[in-house]
Order: sequence, then C-alpha cells, then structure tokens
Amino acid sequence: MQLNLTFRFSPLTRRLRSGLVVGLALSTFAGIATAQGLFAPVITVNDQVITRYELEQRAEFLKLLGAPGNPDVMAREALIEDRLKMQAVKLYDLEVTPEDIETGIEELSSRAQLSPEEFIKAVEEGGVSVETLRDFAKVNVAWRELVRGLYLSRSRPSDTEIDRAIGSGGSGGVRVLLSELIIPVTPQTQEQVDELAAQVSQVSSFAAFSDAASKYSATQTRTNGGRMDWINLNDLPPGLRPVILALTPGEVTDPIPLPEAVALFQLRDIKESAVTTPRYSTIDYALYYLPGGRTSEALGTAARISRDIDTCDDLYGIAKGQPATQLEMLSQKPSEIPRDVAVELAKLDEGEISTALTRSNGQTLVLLMMCGRTAESNEEATREQVAQSLLQQRLTAYADSYLDQLHADATIVER
Repeated sequence: MQLNLTFRFSPLTRRLRSGLVVGLALSTFAGIATAQGLFAPVITVNDQVITRYELEQRAEFLKLLGAPGNPDVMAREALIEDRLKMQAVKLYDLEVTPEDIETGIEELSSRAQLSPEEFIKAVEEGGVSVETLRDFAKVNVAWRELVRGLYLSRSRPSDTEIDRAIGSGGSGGVRVLLSELIIPVTPQTQEQVDELAAQVSQVSSFAAFSDAASKYSATQTRTNGGRMDWINLNDLPPGLRPVILALTPGEVTDPIPLPEAVALFQLRDIKESAVTTPRYSTIDYALYYLPGGRTSEALGTAARISRDIDTCDDLYGIAKGQPATQLEMLSQKPSEIPRDVAVELAKLDEGEISTALTRSNGQTLVLLMMCGRTAESNEEATREQVAQSLLQQRLTAYADSYLDQLHADATIVER
C-alpha cells in the first residue's frame, strides 16, 4: 500500500525536520520593520499599544504552530486578549519570574515533541523573535496562575459531583466529542504509517485532523472528516478513558497501536451530562470474517449481509455450512475486549455493524456486530481523572467569563 505523506502538518515541526530556514533573518527583518513604520501603534487597549510589528510576529508564530483560521485576524484578537490578561495580572500584583517563563516555553516545546532549544531554534528560523515567544509564554503562565488563584477553590468538584460524572450515582456522566483516525497497517506499510501517525499526533487544528481522517482513515467516519457523535466516556475502552481525559480540546492522542492498525483521537469537546450513563458488566458481539480484506468484493459482500440481517442470531444462517472459525459470538467484560474492537463497539447501538477492522495482515475483513450490553452499577478507579477533568472544565469556564468581562469593560481603539 503506497501512502501519500504530503499531508500538511505543523509548519514548525516541518521546518525543523527539513532544516529549511523560512522567512527573513531577524536582524534584517527588524531593520526593514523600522523603515516601514512597523513599530508604530495600530491598536490601543486601555491606553496600552499594540504595534504592527507585534501583529506580524504573532501571525507568523500562529502559522508556525499550525493554528487554524486566518492568522492576521487571530493575531489581532490574541494580542488584544493578551493586553487584557496582563492588565488583570498587574491589578492583582501577580509576579511572573524568568523561571516561570522558561517553564512555559518547555510546555510549548513538549507539545511539539521538541526540546526547548530545538523549539527556540525552529521559531527563530521561521522569522519569529525569541522575545515574541517569551511574551507568549509569559501571558499563558501568568493568566493560568491568576485564574487558578481566583477560581480554584470554587472549581473543585464535590464527591457527589464526581459520583454523578462517572455514573456511579446513576444520574449523570462525562461525555466526549471526538474525531478519529484509524490507519490500517501491514508489514509493508508499517514504517510509512508510523511516520504519518507521528505527524498527525502533533496537529492542533480541527481542520488538519479532519483532512487527515478523510484521506487515510479506514472507518465509516472518514466521510465526515473522522468526526464522531457525542459518546459516553464509559463506553470507551477502560485503557483509553484516562488518555482522552488528559486532552484539552484540539489536542490529539499519541499514536495508539491496534491489531493491524494505528489509531489517533482528537478531542473536540467534553461535558458533564445529566443523562444516565450506565456502566456495563458484559458486552455481547459477533465477528464474522470475510476473505479479501478491504477489497471492493469483500466490502460489497459485507454490505449485502448488513442489509439482510437484523440481529446477531441472523449471522448463524449466513455462516451455515462454513467453517466454525468463520463466525465468533462473544460475551466479554469491557476490559477483556481487544482495544480496536472496543473502540468500534463504543460507536454502535444494538444491531448495528462496523466493517472498519481487518485481520490476517489486511487479508480478512471483519464484520463486527453489536449484540447487546449488560449494565451494572459500579465504581472503577477513575475518580481522580474525572475530578481533574471537571476541575479544568470549570476553570476554563471561569476564565472565559472573566475575559469576556474584561473585554466588555475595555476601551479598544484601532488606528
């Protein structure tokens, strides 16, 4: 299988890997900037100015980070917000030390899977000054500490709220909105797929991940850019839940190895639901194996079978006279189900079918059918993970509300 690896990923990582020096040298850029009046103020936020140079630097930095949207518009909005945030930080006499800024740069570089030195080098090669990077890190660190100082105590969830979130109280649960990318793997394509998956794991753009899913994913969601519907956290494989909870919207998991595939998930949103989300003691499902892998013939046969059956028991008639290994009917605990199967089952209601999986190095297509779930009331050891997720959601909500208030009260003048 020949994969096209020309997908557009984070320019920052691509510049570092390729060794290309993109943009003008900073010294040259600064000289030209003065001549063109780039250091003249273009926006005033409560009497604090934003220069054209700052706007252009932030726009270039956003391009390097692979941020979605119009970089010029986003730079303007981001710098206005930065001024408002730092004015609030000054109001509360919060000090940001050089060590705090270095920590912020380390966090940024780790997201790009680079060392701080490599990250700074790539930023400079992209035409962005180190001062711009430090200012960006300073605002992020300062605002986070201010928000935690103001709202941490009132954001901590109670035991009852945690119970409700994990479903043990029977009245609520955590729901997540994900996009998925499942890339089939054979021994011949392993290296290419690993490279592709590593690149996708670094994107932060919803559009970029969607584009990758449309091109490379083997699941039915590829026609929708990999976007899944809201799903209960408890329906995901147990080992995947903490991985998803550790994400913030826009972030992508590291590549997750599956049988004959590699999976990546991007978190689009997360919320606490008032709808009951039961846990399950066992899940019943069927696996019917078709020779030919993902050939049009095998997929066509799977489509015809899907149209002809309504329940898992109907598969016994389809498999009649065939080897016993052709059909498997299983009833397993969620923790016992193979991860790739569990991910697909999480998307299915009773009687629904998936044809996303293969076996035998891609030579066998798996027709997977959900037969039923047996609910139970239990309390797995995910309390700390759920509590942290709820805490971050509430801090984010408080931060957004406070920033909206600062924006509404501000005097912003564009020249």
